[in-house]
This record gives sequence, C-alpha cells and structure tokens, in this order.
Amino acid sequence: MSSNWCVAIASSLLAGCAATPGMVALRPDGSPGPEPCPKKALETMAILRLHPGESAWIDIDLNKLGQTDITVNDGPIESRLQDPLGNTLLEGGTLLYGQVWTSGPDVVIRYYEARPLDPGGPLAICAVARLNRGQLKNKKKTGPARGSAVLEFNIAGVVVVDAFR
Repeated sequence: MSSNWCVAIASSLLAGCAATPGMVALRPDGSPGPEPCPKKALETMAILRLHPGESAWIDIDLNKLGQTDITVNDGPIESRLQDPLGNTLLEGGTLLYGQVWTSGPDVVIRYYEARPLDPGGPLAICAVARLNRGQLKNKKKTGPARGSAVLEFNIAGVVVVDAFR
C-alpha cells in the first residue's frame, strides 16, 4: 500500500474530526484521569497498522532542541519523531501535537495528532511520552512558575496506546 494512498484514506476518515483533547477530568493529585482514544483515531491507527505498544524516540519540545533541563508548561506541545513509529508512514520528522499536564507527581504528555512528512493533512492518533516503563517519572523538577515543570532531557519515548489511563 503506498504511503500517499494511506494518507488519502486516513485524511478522508478524519474529515471534520477535531484532533484535540476533550475535557479531561483531573485526579486528586492533579494528573489527568482516564480518557478514551477517539473512535476516529482508533480507525486511523488500524488503517496505518499502528498498534498499542509500538514506540519511537521523540524530541519533546521543538522549541528546545539540543537543550537539557527544559521547562514544559501545561497546555499544547509540538514534538517530533526521531525514528519511524511502527511500520507506517509516520517516519522520522513527523510532527506530533499533544497536551502537557505538570500538576501531578509526573509530567504527562498525551498526543492526539500526527502530521506526516507526506502531504495529506493531520492524522488522529493516541500516544503518550514515556521513559523507564512509566510516564516521565523521576525526571520532573519543580518549574519556575505554577503550571510548569523541568525535565532533565528533551528526548523521550512515545508509545502508541488504545486509551489514556
């Protein structure tokens, strides 16, 4: 299956679909609660043969490439795949768009959209940033302002999920 054909199919599935997170309830510790992966994202990931557990390395914040001790803020984030994600058209250089939460014990980053290098528009996905078998555990330092945290590195793994837990 050619990558342009996959993009065309996935783009048509997503026509009129918002690829941004819905209202997410916060847990008592301030971290985001469970959230289902949108049906359109599950359909798109199935077409792309992108399965839960597949992973790749990412640059967490494109505005801070090559930096250490980066500050991330609650809200939207733009990241980039360093490597292909699974056996799909999501190759190194694909941009990922998601949401950051810093108020819990760990920084949580959930990704809702990928923009492949091939033209065709955004693709809905469900993925999370992780290090060492967990979210961004033991890598968070208190940030300079409320709603921010400092991460030791600007590199993490991104893992495909079928729901946010």
